[in-house]
Amino acid sequence: MELELLYLIIIKKGPVWTAEDSPELDRLQEAHLAHIDGMRADGLLVAAGPIDDGSDVRGISILRVESLERATQLAAADPSVCAGRLATEVHPWYVPTGIFS
Repeated sequence: MELELLYLIIIKKGPVWTAEDSPELDRLQEAHLAHIDGMRADGLLVAAGPIDDGSDVRGISILRVESLERATQLAAADPSVCAGRLATEVHPWYVPTGIFS
């Protein structure tokens, strides 16, 4: 079986996480979604979505990029990560080639 290297981003609650609604959180969420949409538009995003199980994990993203460094840069560029509301872990992930085609 041929394998393809993708990057799994686990998105967690960050150091300044809060569930309280506010105009600032609305703005951050819009910017977060725009960041995700930008990666999709650039052909880098394979899949993304929220996790809603009550844990510290808030979502995942799967990227098809050239390196761990690039995946880490993209994860860190998320406005909610920059603001400290979210934090990320980036992991190289081998999957069967074409499984996400």
